Amino acid sequence: MDCFKLTAPCGLDCFNCEIYEGNAAPEMLHALAAQLGRTPEEVACKGCRQQNGCSVHPECATLKCVRSKNVDFCYQCGDFPCEKLTPSAQGAERYPHNYKLYNLCRIQKSGLTNWAENEATDIRRRYFKGQFIVGLGPVLK
Repeated sequence: MDCFKLTAPCGLDCFNCEIYEGNAAPEMLHALAAQLGRTPEEVACKGCRQQNGCSVHPECATLKCVRSKNVDFCYQCGDFPCEKLTPSAQGAERYPHNYKLYNLCRIQKSGLTNWAENEATDIRRRYFKGQFIVGLGPVLK
């Protein structure tokens, strides 16, 4: 796996995403395609660096911003962290937006390859399936 190509500049782990073409279940792609009025092939994502944005959200302001500032990741920007990375309660149970900032901090601290190989999958699992414990964050039980 090329962890650079499959990690979005905002810190999302494309390689773990349910719409990434290597992970997507055909039923899920068909349902999402029907919802969006597109074909399953159009919604299967190759990663935002590979296809100039997410297949579901192709006009990503964060991707445009990173490119305009000539950096690879948001944490390399002098304005990091900015309002584009602000957590939001809306959709938090479905979308990975709220852990982008944490991922970026972990990538900066431990390096992209180490994060991708040893941390990213667990971070996503804890976020979506963990039990929140004050002072500890989401914990898998």
